[in-house]
Amino acid sequence: MNQANQSKAALRCIESKCRREYPINERLYTCSSCGGLLDVAYDFHLEGSAAELKERFSERKATETDEDRSGVWRFRELLPFINDFDRVVTLAEGNTPIYNAPGSAEYAQIASLRFKHQGMNPTGSFKDNGMTTGVTQAARIGARAVACASTGNTSASMAAYAARAGMRAVVFIPAGEIAWGKLSQALEYGAAVVELEGNFDDAMRVVREVANETELYLLNSINPFRLEGQKTIIIEMLEQCSWRAPDWIVLPGGNLGNVSAFGKALHELAELGFIKHMPRLAVIQAEGAAPFYDLFASSDRSQLKPVDKASTLATAIKIGNPVSWKKALRALGWTDGVVERVSEQEIADAKAIIGRDGIGCEPASAATLAGIKRLAATGVIERDSDVVAVLTGNLLKDPNYTVDYHTGKLGIGAGDERRAITGRFANHPMRAAANKDEIKKLLSL
Repeated sequence: MNQANQSKAALRCIESKCRREYPINERLYTCSSCGGLLDVAYDFHLEGSAAELKERFSERKATETDEDRSGVWRFRELLPFINDFDRVVTLAEGNTPIYNAPGSAEYAQIASLRFKHQGMNPTGSFKDNGMTTGVTQAARIGARAVACASTGNTSASMAAYAARAGMRAVVFIPAGEIAWGKLSQALEYGAAVVELEGNFDDAMRVVREVANETELYLLNSINPFRLEGQKTIIIEMLEQCSWRAPDWIVLPGGNLGNVSAFGKALHELAELGFIKHMPRLAVIQAEGAAPFYDLFASSDRSQLKPVDKASTLATAIKIGNPVSWKKALRALGWTDGVVERVSEQEIADAKAIIGRDGIGCEPASAATLAGIKRLAATGVIERDSDVVAVLTGNLLKDPNYTVDYHTGKLGIGAGDERRAITGRFANHPMRAAANKDEIKKLLSL
């Protein structure tokens, strides 16, 4: 028997006045009693101490089985909701690097900074960590078709994993709002793409309605099995940090699945004795799509007020009504976390700085550095703090944004309401005749 199988799993409502439990193989996204969000809850019975499990996790990196090659499933003792690993749907996801970023640290005016780059996943974003667990659960319960609403990355990831599993994939996207790099992936992997007239929140509403009335299995982050895979971003990060938790973990906030997963991972790791120090989480939102920031700043955190017309060029976090806000709020409670918001100009400049470190990322990821700079300026993050930021998507996800920034064409809005974004760190391309002497002069060679 697999060593993870001694633990027991169930679906559990997160609402304190409900806490109803359901069988782990029941096809549910929210509590049927109160409508609350669901956790995959465990009664852990681990075979081995935390120290022994850490060693086991590391040893698996040298083996060639599909589950051990995955940077998600090699931590399977900490996500024991399945016991048949022959049905795991994997693309060897996870195993993403941590980079030192001295230029970015200097820009934020802190002593050091590291980036965990989830854009190095198979489809170029952190979504792969959650999609391997989500699609595996779909296969487990016999689903033949999966669906999601997406600003781009979710659709790309789900389409790839559905293709690997031999399932039909249907994605709902807001028409004209998806970066070509992301849309091309969903199309290439064979998903049925439905472009809706409306925004992401409209797409989310529609896909939930359709999934409730059809065979489509919903794979947005409201699905708790998605978040189980995203927990491993934290687990792997801590392994890369020799299990010494940093002072701060900083991440962008859109639909808030990642912060929800991160908080759950840290809470479980602390309870199981894997870490002694609880890092603080900092969620960074774009100013034009910051309902969670507004909630956190309010004296009444009982109800999130959606942003009707979310606006940001960082399309991955262009979400006005995040479904996971209650789990995200819980995560910040567990970790003494904070929320900050940043402008379009700050995101664009931070993205260019990350590029100067030789790393690169999509716009939403750069919100992390912009937020760190703000939090450091106000003293929330101290200069000598140990900070790890999560870059959620690859540079090539939205190449038009990058080129527009460096060529002076980037802006938000349309017509008279368009606001230009200045390329303060722009790297303008140069044009010259095909003449060696002119080239030498141009480049000061």
